[in-house]
Amino acid sequence: MATTDLTALSAAQAVEAIGRGDLDPTELFEAYRQAATREDLNAYLWVAEDAPEPPAAGAPLAGVPLAVKDLFCTEGVPSQAGSKILEGYRPPYTASVVARLAAAGAPLLGKTNQDEFAMGSSNENSAFGPVLNPWDRTRVPGGSSGGSAAAVAAGCAPWALGTDTGGSIRQPAALCGIVGLKPTYGTVSRYGMVAFASSLDQAGPLTRDVTDAALLLRHMVGYDERDSTSVSFPPGEVVLPSAESLAGIRLGVPEELTGAGSEQGVGIEPGVLASFRATLELAEQLGATIETCHLPHAPHALSAYYVLAPAEASSNLARYDGVRYGLRVQDGGLLGMYTKTRSQGFGKEVKRRIMLGAYSLSSGYYDAYYGRAQRVRTKIAEDFRAAFERFDFVVTPTSPSVAFELGAKTGDPLSMYFNDYCTVPMSLAGIPAISIPNGLSEGLPTGFQLAGPAFSENRILDAAHALEQAIGFDARPGRTA
Repeated sequence: MATTDLTALSAAQAVEAIGRGDLDPTELFEAYRQAATREDLNAYLWVAEDAPEPPAAGAPLAGVPLAVKDLFCTEGVPSQAGSKILEGYRPPYTASVVARLAAAGAPLLGKTNQDEFAMGSSNENSAFGPVLNPWDRTRVPGGSSGGSAAAVAAGCAPWALGTDTGGSIRQPAALCGIVGLKPTYGTVSRYGMVAFASSLDQAGPLTRDVTDAALLLRHMVGYDERDSTSVSFPPGEVVLPSAESLAGIRLGVPEELTGAGSEQGVGIEPGVLASFRATLELAEQLGATIETCHLPHAPHALSAYYVLAPAEASSNLARYDGVRYGLRVQDGGLLGMYTKTRSQGFGKEVKRRIMLGAYSLSSGYYDAYYGRAQRVRTKIAEDFRAAFERFDFVVTPTSPSVAFELGAKTGDPLSMYFNDYCTVPMSLAGIPAISIPNGLSEGLPTGFQLAGPAFSENRILDAAHALEQAIGFDARPGRTA
């Protein structure tokens, strides 16, 4: 089988082909390794030099290789979180989720580029240069998991791991025309993930289709005693989706996030809004009931997020001081070493968020900013609980815009932060949400987001699968119609 034929298979198709004996896992790994080595998107920061030994017979993921975001610790392999301060760092251990997937038969293909410490919405904040969108190399892939999303979309990985703090799986998935799932907070272990905001960070899959997302997630979830925020997955197992209908499903369209009932969609681009409305019509044809709902505190989610996440980041990133690991810049005494190391090691966006976080936690401002943001977070979670009493899922566009040009928003942080407008509320509430590609606007992909109550991943995957089959999106980058 030709290399291009091998990399055209979905991950689930590859697993089946290996199981039948029609495909050699070593051949598959080498096909992807060559594709990753040749890619011109700056999606990878490290690629394996050799194919590993094939997994044991019966391994559920059968040797289908895995691309992993740079912030997952992987023993003996560069794990730099996209930052100069960790350049060349090789951890002595492997993150729990990466180890679980390897044990299930998904060997490490490479480490993917990302916004530094996962802080960004465009993947332009990496110390190792921006990732390019495979649909248009003058545009961003989204962030912070843009390297993983671009690699999957370009056929340089069958699937990949990303992390989502405020939308960093779902937003790049939308901008690259693939599937991205943020699981319920706590269902996937954070042990071995380089932390940004500990109460928000969650690992999840980036894949070509919903079935692949379910297959990868199946081997990611589960309690981990090494992670104090870890919880078991109550349904017991992630089930591969099979639904073809949405009969009986109630979809709530939040006016605050979509502009439902108005011509303009709260800052959402017309083409994105048109794709969203077309998908709602399709959902109705599949049997879903669609009504406007309300999340009254959702408009305050971005403001709360950009207090809470930087506050946690300022604490988590205090460990990078040049003493124990990573970059060390000597400059006289201890204080000078701290100052120079952090000044030269951190990028502009990371410094901005550390300062924001330290300020909001400082004496005299804690209650005014951090305490108030926590109260808003509670209200947002309550809004979702109330919505889910009437609706099965809440649906929105994933990103307010399609992929924008490189450099277009780097000088305007507030405009950049608005890219997370539709995804941040779900992160603050800790609930699962998925983005699936639902069309094109000006030749670039748009995304449709479904969010459900905690631990509703199986139902979300089923609904997303039914929509995916009906939409029939062609995921080949470069398609213009």
